[in-house]
Amino acid sequence: MAVRLIVDSASDILPEEAQALGIVHLPMTVYFGETEYADAVTLSHRGFYERLIESDVLPTTCQIPPSAFEAAFASVTQAGDTAVVVTISSKLSGTYQSACIAAEEFDGDVVVVDSESVSLGERILVQCAQTYVAQGLSAQEIKARLDEDKKHIRVMALVDTLEYLKKGGRISAATAFAGGLLSIKPVVGLENGELVAIGKARGSRQGNNLLRELVQKVGIDFEKPLCLAYSGLDDSLLKKYIEDSKELWQDYDGKLPIATVGCTIGAHVGPGAVAVAFFEQHS
Repeated sequence: MAVRLIVDSASDILPEEAQALGIVHLPMTVYFGETEYADAVTLSHRGFYERLIESDVLPTTCQIPPSAFEAAFASVTQAGDTAVVVTISSKLSGTYQSACIAAEEFDGDVVVVDSESVSLGERILVQCAQTYVAQGLSAQEIKARLDEDKKHIRVMALVDTLEYLKKGGRISAATAFAGGLLSIKPVVGLENGELVAIGKARGSRQGNNLLRELVQKVGIDFEKPLCLAYSGLDDSLLKKYIEDSKELWQDYDGKLPIATVGCTIGAHVGPGAVAVAFFEQHS
């Protein structure tokens, strides 16, 4: 009996990545007006930002229904395996609840983990789960480890424009207008499973400095997974951030892992965001 991992697309793990790793990938639904897409399946990350930039309507995402989880669980358990499901934060989506409803029918052969995160934070928690599967831990043991691990994950993003925070109702039009005049670059993060503002700076250079300082203050555990990412159509701002903060990464052995931010967070931060997820250093 093997343990299979199941993850939603809010993790920004792409379907082809999941397939290569033997992970079951379930897409969220994305709507631009009345048009429906399967996240990262019928709408790529690049395609999402092309539509986001062109559209006057802010896209919305829809949780994965219990029926989709039931089908995935049945496929895994009928092969004689058990499943560990890692989902987007329950405070950001009903996907976790859908997974829990579906899991009730499978007599403990499926366990569900609320990542209390999204995007890169969820991604690096899944990477921890992969390690535990390779070590031969049971589904229940993996859940217990992940529930402890997730307490130490930090996710931060430097936002290039206030426009999408305004469209999403997270800041007022007046605040966005004033911030635009002053070239304000906010830093947002995840706290207790919710997206919150954790700082702001004037201009891209000061924004990079602020994000570097906030990461440095916490400290990175390089023994654990980490990931950087960008939103939008090119990675130029991420490259600039990495160059400006190169002392942060000098203890990392190997090439820095880089991903793209998908629709779940991309709809709120817009293009041009720079994000980092890591495990905090032990005190």
